[in-house]
Amino acid sequence: MPRRPRDPDVPSSPVEYFGVELRAYREAAGMSRPQLAERLGYTPQWIGQLESGKYGPSEDFARDCDTCFQTNGTFHRLWEWIQRFGRLAVLPPGFPDFIEREAEAAGMHIFETMVITGLFQTPEYAYEVLREGRTAEEAEQLVATRMERQAILKRKNPPHLVVILDEGAIRRPIGGREMMKAQVQHLIDLASLHHITLQIVPADRGSYAGLPGAFMVLSFAQDPDIVHVGGYLGAQLIDHIDAVRTFGIQFDLIRGAAMSAGDSLKLLRTILESQ
Repeated sequence: MPRRPRDPDVPSSPVEYFGVELRAYREAAGMSRPQLAERLGYTPQWIGQLESGKYGPSEDFARDCDTCFQTNGTFHRLWEWIQRFGRLAVLPPGFPDFIEREAEAAGMHIFETMVITGLFQTPEYAYEVLREGRTAEEAEQLVATRMERQAILKRKNPPHLVVILDEGAIRRPIGGREMMKAQVQHLIDLASLHHITLQIVPADRGSYAGLPGAFMVLSFAQDPDIVHVGGYLGAQLIDHIDAVRTFGIQFDLIRGAAMSAGDSLKLLRTILESQ
């Protein structure tokens, strides 16, 4: 069946919506594009490109529009919407749903084997992890989303986290010595928080239950537990009760192979001193 053509008068993105609103306010004020351009200090061509939705506005331009049209922050809020939309657009399939459930979680049991888990990454470390195969802008948008996710660790009633990292994830030299030093210090700081338990599976443990890969079990105040598993094709949320139970058992086995929280903190300090 042929796809119904899109109504050209209906904006299909936040950038186009900004342009539609800009034109509406300009025309309501009785100004031509050259007049608005002169008043704001831009070219008429640039105003035209913004109104057509060809390009997105800068933050300064949005603030200038609010001042010009006395819109009490309307254009700046549209600019913020564009930024959020851009970050969501580059997320892997399934990841927006995961972020929504993560923000609702009362507790998390996280196991990571290859890299330090995203909630515990510094911005610099996150950028190095995310930049492969992406443009700088896409990587920066993903880093911004990752930093926003970390806000749950500082909220009034944060979730309780039990995080287990393979020692190899901590020792993997991502981004250089100084970056890793800052990242390890960040782990030490997080481990001191009352709602975070951080444990490490030592490199000399050999074979253990975590070798098949990373995963996260999320628990909620009202809803059943779910499991998040990442991968090349995006985020996968698993809610089948038997599968969730299996992941819970695996986490317990992995935790049995890990050092205590106290010994893990000592290891982190040793690693920091060797950086």
